[in-house]
Amino acid sequence: MSMNIEFEAVIGLEIHIQLLTASKAFSSDSTSYGGMPNTQVSPISLGHPGTLPKHNRKAVELAMKMGLALQCDITRQNRYSRKNYFYADLPKGYQITQFDTPLCTGGFVNIKPKNTEPKKVHLTRIHMEEDTGKSMHDQDLNDSLIDYNRAGTPLIEVVTEPDIRTGDEAYAFVTEIRRLVRYLDICDGNMEEGSLRCDANISIRPKGTVAFGTKVEVKNMNSISNVKRAIDFEINRQREILNGGGKVDGETRGFNGLSGTTFSMRKKEMVNDYRYFPEPDLPPLLLTDKDIEAVKHIMPALPEELFKRFHQELGLSEYDASVLTDDKHTAFYFDRLIQCTTNYKAAANWITVVIRGHLNEHAIGIESFTLQPEKIAEIIAAIDQGTISHSAAAQHLFPALLAEPEESAIALIRKLNLAQDANQDEIDLLIDGVLQRFPEKVEEYKNGKTGLLGMFVGEVMKLSKGKADPRKTNELVRAKLEG
Repeated sequence: MSMNIEFEAVIGLEIHIQLLTASKAFSSDSTSYGGMPNTQVSPISLGHPGTLPKHNRKAVELAMKMGLALQCDITRQNRYSRKNYFYADLPKGYQITQFDTPLCTGGFVNIKPKNTEPKKVHLTRIHMEEDTGKSMHDQDLNDSLIDYNRAGTPLIEVVTEPDIRTGDEAYAFVTEIRRLVRYLDICDGNMEEGSLRCDANISIRPKGTVAFGTKVEVKNMNSISNVKRAIDFEINRQREILNGGGKVDGETRGFNGLSGTTFSMRKKEMVNDYRYFPEPDLPPLLLTDKDIEAVKHIMPALPEELFKRFHQELGLSEYDASVLTDDKHTAFYFDRLIQCTTNYKAAANWITVVIRGHLNEHAIGIESFTLQPEKIAEIIAAIDQGTISHSAAAQHLFPALLAEPEESAIALIRKLNLAQDANQDEIDLLIDGVLQRFPEKVEEYKNGKTGLLGMFVGEVMKLSKGKADPRKTNELVRAKLEG
């Protein structure tokens, strides 16, 4: 019997984040990406008898940075456990993880989902563990191949409370986590390479009820957009099952990015299936207030803090502040630029328009941009002083500085004869010439097509090679057309 019940989704995310350490979580094996299969393993990471793991100090520091950034409480006495599951890509037959003493508890992430109000997503925990190896099913017709290079790479797992309700909210959450790990320099955030991976626990329940529905875990989402697609599909799949009178099975499902559908992988494991017990070969990890303060001391400025400063203190629009803080290197470049100029709006525009256009054209990031912020401040100062027009600065001075970064902006303005021409008589002659060349357009303007003003001004600016003052030119052209 078909029903039409209105449901709401209840979603919790588990995000696995590979930490940017040179060696693995409990051994000295390299963690570099792209090595030949099974060349970055040792008896320790393979779990051979008689070998002993040891703590990786750098991994602990990076994990604490994430916890502090997300307002978590840091656990002082940390114990590790063995999580037994016999997957082919786990060479020891168990995983060293944190079970009853996660490194970080509580905390939250502020998100701004598309077309809805900002929201706070609470966290359950962040715990440390080691990664598994990698199974490859598409390289051999008959067998799956296993690469153990990734086995033992240090991970943190960020586990949310079931606060998320839509695919858009999940998209915003993962986007914010990826931005944060890049700001903190704890992970490169590349989902395509598997250094950041997301699993979604999804259930639905009739709107207005409190009890949770049957939970389904979806894995194998290799991009943020696929997280949203998988969740949206799974919500609809479960809704159709329940409205059709069926029952949702608790299971683990994969996501097929080509078809945009989920598929059953296995029955959902329960906690007791993993038979956790204390890791006997690894001593407890004891942290002091001094350890925590040392990590706080090296924390960079975070995106939320920078956004508030750029928007509220510097007076930039929410849009400008958001664009500038979307990427760590862009935010830090802007932060250095405003040490050299107080024209904050011009500084923002140069980065988001002119510099970004150059970066896009050459397919590079701002971290590879060769001009120091001081040079951009020189350009802004020259424009503010009326020495050069913005168009001449963007079209001629900026490329010249890129070619000769050791030169000053003023020297290049002189060398290239870019100084703005304030001689009204010369500008008047140029305007007269333009109006004579386009008599039909002049008539159209006088008949009400006032949008043509920009065309006339543009032609004058071209003839002056950008040296005419755009504002003055605008006023003079309008006066002549309406005189």
